[in-house]
This record gives sequence, C-alpha cells and structure tokens, in this order.
Amino acid sequence: MTTVKQCIDQKTNTIFSVRSSDSVEAALILMRDNRVRSILVIDDEELVGIVSQGDCAIKVLLPHNSPKQTVVSKIMTAKPLTVTLSNSLEECMAIMVHKHIRHLPVLEKNKVVGVISVGDIVKNIIEHQDNQIKFLETYIKGHGA
Repeated sequence: MTTVKQCIDQKTNTIFSVRSSDSVEAALILMRDNRVRSILVIDDEELVGIVSQGDCAIKVLLPHNSPKQTVVSKIMTAKPLTVTLSNSLEECMAIMVHKHIRHLPVLEKNKVVGVISVGDIVKNIIEHQDNQIKFLETYIKGHGA
C-alpha cells in the first residue's frame, strides 16, 4: 500500500499558491504558466482554501464577472479536505471519489507539504501494475521453459 509520503517523494512537489486577496486573474495566470488545474490559497503560511480552473470558469467567467476585479476568496473552496503523509493513496482516492474532487492538499503539522491529484494516483497504479506484469513475465519465463 503506497503512502502519500512515498508519492510526494517522487514528485518535484512545487506548491503553487495565491493569497485569498489576489485576483482570479492572477490565479489563472499561475495555473496557465505552470500547467496545473488547481492551486492552493495560503495566507500567512496557513492553508485557507483551494481554487480550480473550474471554479474560475463557472463562478467568474460564465456570469461575466471580471477576473481582474474578483478576488480569490469569493470563489475558492474554503477549508478544503486535506490528508497527511501517512495516508494511503487508496484512502486519498476514496475521498476524491466520494467528494467529487481531484486534488487534496497534504499537511504535516498544519503546514502544506504538497498536493496529491487524481493523476498522481493513476500514475502510481499504472507503475504498480507494470511492475506486477514484469514480475509475472519473469516468473513464467523462469518456470515455464
């Protein structure tokens, strides 16, 4: 069972964040420039929310509000669900599926240490399956010849 820590240790794990008082435009630019779909909202080193591209599109662009004039605090998900380094990826996936979310901030001693995404979990599952296939191929070739 892979833990969040094992997964985080394999990533570059740069944490992209804005302040709750920043504009939605600033959040969108950060997401675009770093090719991520959500970013954390951190004020004074404390996680206060998370905002996604979907939040920006549905809550700002569709109602024709200005991304330059709208602050992130108006559209973010406040007090997002979080996990710790000791959680398993299976637990993370269960949370994501049950709550219909794609990203989980990772906290350790109330400090953000990373983010786990659905993509991270899928990548881990594929790598695990690939290792199992290689093991079975080796086993079959070694014992079937």
